[in-house]
Amino acid sequence: MSDVSLPSPPEARTAAVIPAAGRGVRLGPGAPKALRALNGTPMLIHAVRAMAASRAVSLVVVVAPPDGAAEVKTLLDAHALPDRTDFVVVPGGDSRQESVKYGLDVLPPGIDIVLVHDAARPLVPVDTVDAVIEAVRDGAPAVVPALPLADTVKEVEPAAVAGEVEPVVATPERARLRAVQTPQGFDRETLLRAHETVTDDVTDDASMVEQLGVRVVVVPGHEEAFKVTRPLDLVLAEAVLARRRLNDGF
Repeated sequence: MSDVSLPSPPEARTAAVIPAAGRGVRLGPGAPKALRALNGTPMLIHAVRAMAASRAVSLVVVVAPPDGAAEVKTLLDAHALPDRTDFVVVPGGDSRQESVKYGLDVLPPGIDIVLVHDAARPLVPVDTVDAVIEAVRDGAPAVVPALPLADTVKEVEPAAVAGEVEPVVATPERARLRAVQTPQGFDRETLLRAHETVTDDVTDDASMVEQLGVRVVVVPGHEEAFKVTRPLDLVLAEAVLARRRLNDGF
């Protein structure tokens, strides 16, 4: 028997795409949602740092508002970001789906795993990011972090006019439901095929992969990976950051 060991296969390289072209209507008038300040720093910078905190992520692609790519590039240059990670800014499209596709289009060869992360989830812990990447490395073509629901959910017949009563149609079994977060992780070729094939308007990239008939799996999410969409969410996010500063001793 030979004592010569075979070389280990190269480790899969990971890139993160952050669509940040939305206006954030529910947060009210002003700057685009991703550029709103959180503890004095734009949410987008928090989200970029959250992706770059994973040593597995070698590239972060930020998809900016169509007319705001230069502003976002200046913003990234003005904040301290890890030297080991490359950062690229590209202009986005009219929809989230189109913006993600523009981000995928600039990925270089050699990227095997792609994360898609909401800029409006600025506080996702690095352990969650790493868990998603690890699940893709272990062979899952699509992975989403998710949490069990605390509330009972009702399926209703939507009202024709806002404010009218809505009849309940069904009560899904809560134990089978999950609230999905980001980053969502994918085998690169699977995600590219989804964006080339699926034209329906969807709310997340995992839904596109599901339409291909490809299996999507769930890993545990984290309560701090919530989406900042309302003014009250900003208050909660500030409280999380204050607690982190206290725990970190600065």
